[in-house]
Amino acid sequence: MSNQTEPRLSKWPFFLGDAILLVVAGFICVQNKLPMGHWELVCLLLSGAAGAVLAVIPFVLEYRAAVRLGETGALTSTVAQIQNLDLLAVQISAATAQWQIVQEQSSKSVGAAREIAERMTAETAAFTDFLQKANDGEKTNLRLEVEKLRRVENDWLQIIVRMLDHTYALHQAALRSGQPGLIEQLGHFQNACRDVARRIGLVPFVPAVDEMYDPQCHQLADPEAAVPFGGQVGDTLATGYTYQGRLLRPALVALQTPVNGKPASPEINHQASKGLLQEETLL
Repeated sequence: MSNQTEPRLSKWPFFLGDAILLVVAGFICVQNKLPMGHWELVCLLLSGAAGAVLAVIPFVLEYRAAVRLGETGALTSTVAQIQNLDLLAVQISAATAQWQIVQEQSSKSVGAAREIAERMTAETAAFTDFLQKANDGEKTNLRLEVEKLRRVENDWLQIIVRMLDHTYALHQAALRSGQPGLIEQLGHFQNACRDVARRIGLVPFVPAVDEMYDPQCHQLADPEAAVPFGGQVGDTLATGYTYQGRLLRPALVALQTPVNGKPASPEINHQASKGLLQEETLL
């Protein structure tokens, strides 16, 4: 709204004219005797009315000017408000356009994020599948390697057990020969072989004479022979073995009591033990 001052109209000409008309009216009254004539009354009334009109005219003009000024100010304020509304409409349009741009960019961002998420999901699934296949392949390879190692372990265990069996047989033969020097040498050789076997966890054990027969640790040369109650070990035909704490092979023994009613001689027992050991497999 523009700042406008109220119009000021000079009133002294009107007041001067009013004073002149009043002087004229007074002059008419003084110069004419009573009763006055028609023309004198008309002139007196016209002078008074004209003076009154002249006295009122400046105020009426100022009022009209003030009213027009107020209307002009209101119109100016309305125009300014309309301009403000136009500016606000422009700002709203600009904000709407920006919002549409932001919404489009947001839609693009959401689409890109969805695409990235789908790619990540697909890559994760592919990587998981790859890991699963690699894990399965690794397990298969490890299983094959373990089986291979077990076969190799069984092979060299059989070789070592055969060697220990032969050293035990040689020592038993030396004992039966009765030669002290041969017995001592073969005894040292057998102990050295057993010490080497113990380093890898292979421990031979020889049942003691008169030891009670235990089917978990002992076996007979004839697997179909019946073991009498309270049978005791009389002779050890082949040593038993444990590998890393577990029983690998029971000891092959001969009982003191006759088996199936017939006592077995040491020669027969040793021949039977050799045949059984040749047919026996480990693990």
